[in-house]
Amino acid sequence: MLDVKKGKKNSEIVILQTTVCKNVQIFQKKPKNEVHSVNPVNSVNSGSDNFYILNMAKSPRFVPLAVMLYASLLFSCAFDNERNDGTVKIGTQTWMAENLNYSISGSKCYDDDEANCVIYGRLYDWATAMALPSYCNSYTCSERINIPHQGICPKGWHIPSDDEWRILIKFVGKNAGTKLKATSGWDFYEGIISGADTYGFAALPGGWGDFDGSFNSIGVGGYWWSSLEISDNYASYRGLFYANETVNEGYGKSYFHSIRCLKD
Repeated sequence: MLDVKKGKKNSEIVILQTTVCKNVQIFQKKPKNEVHSVNPVNSVNSGSDNFYILNMAKSPRFVPLAVMLYASLLFSCAFDNERNDGTVKIGTQTWMAENLNYSISGSKCYDDDEANCVIYGRLYDWATAMALPSYCNSYTCSERINIPHQGICPKGWHIPSDDEWRILIKFVGKNAGTKLKATSGWDFYEGIISGADTYGFAALPGGWGDFDGSFNSIGVGGYWWSSLEISDNYASYRGLFYANETVNEGYGKSYFHSIRCLKD
């Protein structure tokens, strides 16, 4: 029988972590922002509680608890073998298969809601992402940047450079934005395939945060830092938008964006 243990609590949800399936989390009560991550939400009644399953091994999705328990016993949660270890190889590059969710001073959850960090990872300003002093968001710190630059990624991983983003986009080819997006979680836009997830990158629309404390674009946009500093106030990042099939480039330092680490 699948062993489930009680985990972290907050005012919105109770998170239960399975001991067999490291990539799966069980939610008691519906996460606050489920509208952006499910298509649709499924639940199963267990006594007086409804439970929701978030499969982190692929693009986040919710499935009935009864289905999850059965499938986990048969397949050990290997819903997508090439991504089951939390990484995905695309061409010559090995990327983390989901956004970084490392809690550190200077990071935020969208809308300051921990449930969003579970689904989309945390948001970071550029200096925090790069593990540099906060003044690097306003002044050039080019002499502090290494190649590759680890930043707050785990050992053996680094913040992708601008060139490494370009390598990924070139390898993926035409309509790279569509191919890199997760198949679910994106808001609908008529005439545009929201996501094909052709290579298992499973990019999600985690939105972005502004330095004034506001948040924008969850469900419609996702943005990821590069290590490239442009000037005092600008560093390069890549973005995906629900109404576009391409990968866009933007500039800033004080915005709060996602991180997708790349293996050294």
